[in-house]
Amino acid sequence: MCGRFNITSDPLARLLMELVNLPYEGRDNFNTAPTEMIPVVRIVTPGLPRSGEPEVLPMRWWLTPYWAKEMTAKYSMFNAKSETAATSPAFREPFRKRRCVVPVTGFYEWCRVNEPIVPYLIKPARHGGLLLAGLWDRWVNPETKTEVLSFTILTAPANPEFAFIHTRQPVMLSIPEARQWLEPEIPTTEMTDFFASRLPMALDLIPVSSYVNNARNKGAQAAEAVSAPIHLPGLEG
Repeated sequence: MCGRFNITSDPLARLLMELVNLPYEGRDNFNTAPTEMIPVVRIVTPGLPRSGEPEVLPMRWWLTPYWAKEMTAKYSMFNAKSETAATSPAFREPFRKRRCVVPVTGFYEWCRVNEPIVPYLIKPARHGGLLLAGLWDRWVNPETKTEVLSFTILTAPANPEFAFIHTRQPVMLSIPEARQWLEPEIPTTEMTDFFASRLPMALDLIPVSSYVNNARNKGAQAAEAVSAPIHLPGLEG
């Protein structure tokens, strides 16, 4: 499950320059929720100017399949299970053809082991942000002909060290892995190792206040620690 992001433009600008040498033009949003617009990295599709090159553009965080009759929140489409995305009617074509990378400073998760429930901000310990594996699609409103680009975040079973917070986690990518994920010539089936229960980088799990519980609260207070963080070493130590 991944249902809230922290987005801070300064570290993400540096991260995107390292990933694809493109500027980040998003704004700070310390408590980003599904259905909001978020800058996403994709490869320009064939037939368009700059075909095959990376681009950063805003997309709606809640995938609407190209074949949908309407844009609805009836089904939870902001996450997609990596184990079933290849066969899901909503995700199978994006899984094969339309991969993207979602740069965020961190994401929030709520630990329900004890009462009261504690929200945590999960951030990389030594990097400016996280690169999450996503899928995107293009939907056209049949009445207005307005185009909507939207995306979903792939999730995987939680790493044992992370599982006390939630049973699932977003698919997190290193910079070399993110470049592979964006490469349209590499089949998704050759990158299933990314969907393992792993932590590709060291993470800090930072307890934050209940301010973050309300998605209307967008200020920096959402990221302020209320006690000492928990460190998870990940593959990089």
